[in-house]
Amino acid sequence: MAQVSRQVQSQVQQQVQTLSPQQILVVKLLELPAVELEDRIRAELLENPALEEGSDEAKNEAEEVSSDTENEVEYDSLNDYLSEDDIPDYKLQENNRSKGEKVEEIPFSEATSFYEMLRQQLSELKLSDHQRELAEYLIGSLDDDGLLRKSLENINDELAIYAGVSTNEEELEEILRMIQEFDPPGIGARDLRECLLIQIRRKEEAEKQNPLLSVGERIIDTCYEEFTRKHWDKIMQKLSLSEETLQEAIAEITRLNPRPGASLGETLGRNMQQIIPDFVVDTYDDGTIEVSLNNRNMPELRMSRDFTELVEEHTRNRANQSKESREALMFLKQKMDAAQGFIDAIRQRQHTLMSTMQAIIELQRPFFLEGDESLLRPMILKDVAERTGLDISTISRVTSSKYVQTNYGIYSLKYFFGDGYTTEDGEEKSVREIKRILLEIVEGENKKKPYTDDELAEQLKQKGYPIARRTVAKYRDQLNIPVARLRK
Repeated sequence: MAQVSRQVQSQVQQQVQTLSPQQILVVKLLELPAVELEDRIRAELLENPALEEGSDEAKNEAEEVSSDTENEVEYDSLNDYLSEDDIPDYKLQENNRSKGEKVEEIPFSEATSFYEMLRQQLSELKLSDHQRELAEYLIGSLDDDGLLRKSLENINDELAIYAGVSTNEEELEEILRMIQEFDPPGIGARDLRECLLIQIRRKEEAEKQNPLLSVGERIIDTCYEEFTRKHWDKIMQKLSLSEETLQEAIAEITRLNPRPGASLGETLGRNMQQIIPDFVVDTYDDGTIEVSLNNRNMPELRMSRDFTELVEEHTRNRANQSKESREALMFLKQKMDAAQGFIDAIRQRQHTLMSTMQAIIELQRPFFLEGDESLLRPMILKDVAERTGLDISTISRVTSSKYVQTNYGIYSLKYFFGDGYTTEDGEEKSVREIKRILLEIVEGENKKKPYTDDELAEQLKQKGYPIARRTVAKYRDQLNIPVARLRK
């Protein structure tokens, strides 16, 4: 029977979100911390002759960003660039700490940050521009401990929607493998198991004569669940190991670092004095809280006067223009479009950052008044998004890799976020407070007979926190508190 090939054409309606070049620029600028933004602005000044750095007089004319700044400003005609109001108002005026008090300079540090160190290692690889862009996005998605907890599927979607970059999970996986070769070992792992495997395999390459490392790899690779549950008998039976070999291999595993990013920060001497804050929050005795952006080293931008005059001259002679003159005018207009778009993107970035920081202060006001960690209330990205009217993804970008200087020290914006827990009395407590109580219990225990996880759960229950043993074990691990037998 002859086969018949039939081609059917169907029409499918699909809604696809596309971002304009201006929106993509805003998203990219939003992710940059203060130091990197300064570099980006200086690079734009070099690349675009329509931009110039404003004089001190121009800086004094800069207006403070207000809460009703428009989200997007479009300029459709050349006249928009030739008005008297071509000096941007994106730069905030400095807030005084108190009347008559001189504001101290925020120290500018040359210390290398965790993310900068990874980018330095990235610069040593021979990659295409596309691959480098993916790698930088993955590095920026790492948590402070160096692990990647976002799925590659989500990152793929983010790149498509917010950065206009087309890729796939296979390509991201390939780039991630490159990052996992960076130092310190374990960077870029997606969970603790992968983190330990990366480290132990790196050690195997360096210490080829150590057979215990091979045993440790087999334990983590094939018996990870038994290892986390401390089912030593099952591991010995499954891998045909003696008790002595098992204990020695476990000792090798416990020397690995579950937080490679944190160790990198310590190695580089990254402490509170070395971080450049993006915000400055001042709290006064009368309960007033003021917030400002750290723009001290930020170049002021405005449209170039010389460039503007050149465009005016070309515009006046438009009737008698040659083809070359029309092309020149088109080039000049493109540069001015790009310059004004960049200024608008900076303005929108500053407004978004200020809105986000003000919302965090409102939600965590007791902490900013007292500086007491226990006063931090449960808060997630959605809480800030709802208060500001911004997308959760926008809040995530604002809070990533940014810091705030307060009266009590410098904190990562991520510090103010945490899950909540409702007690039996209906009182909402932050997980951070529960961890603090757990730490106090461990510090006050009998070191000759430390509490097991079940006993820790019972202790917390007596204090009004009926938490499951498994949850207690998770919090203990996050606090880097060893199991009971290792605390003796």
